[in-house]
Amino acid sequence: MNIEHTPSLLAILDDDRSVQSALQDLIESEGMSTLCFDSAEQFLDSGAKHKAACLIADIRMPGMSGIELQAKLKAERCRIPIIFITGRGDIPLAVSAMKEGASDFFTKPVDGTSLLNSVEWALQQNLDNRREAAEHASLVTRYESLTPREREVLPMLASGLLNKQVAFELGITEYTVQLHRGHIMRKMEADSFAALVRMADKLSPNHQRHAQVQFAVPA
Repeated sequence: MNIEHTPSLLAILDDDRSVQSALQDLIESEGMSTLCFDSAEQFLDSGAKHKAACLIADIRMPGMSGIELQAKLKAERCRIPIIFITGRGDIPLAVSAMKEGASDFFTKPVDGTSLLNSVEWALQQNLDNRREAAEHASLVTRYESLTPREREVLPMLASGLLNKQVAFELGITEYTVQLHRGHIMRKMEADSFAALVRMADKLSPNHQRHAQVQFAVPA
């Protein structure tokens, strides 16, 4: 397997210890590390959602189900990739989980080669998620360095308004808008106006109003 950040840490969640052990042996045979859990509650209490690069989970378990755990992680904006393991009778649930963003699902008994291939893809997905989150966090930090007036000017410029139109809307001079534009370009580290527009597009309207955003990304 060609996994960019080997050794990687995977969480295995299954109340059946024999399945848990078999999955652990398979994953660790590829040079990766594992954390094993008997319940979704135990997984959440451990803080593994912030450590593991991928979660392999059973769908049906005592207490919180795998589906309920997925919904909770999604609500918390935790983007850890989840691979579900399920019995054949739970395939409709697994399909529903895929629609909600699960990375993959397998029916028991699991084919080891297919699972490892899915794990490789999930680890790359996790790496992409982390890079995207880091880039967005950097963008947010730069945005928050803008003054309140510059935050007013940015979306107006990005929407295509001319300097004189922005000046009219804000009741300031066109020269002042030009100054703001230069400061915004510098603070946002935009090497072109097109790049600045792309940055503005990545900032949600809610963030542009409040300059606040939260991330929950596997570490």
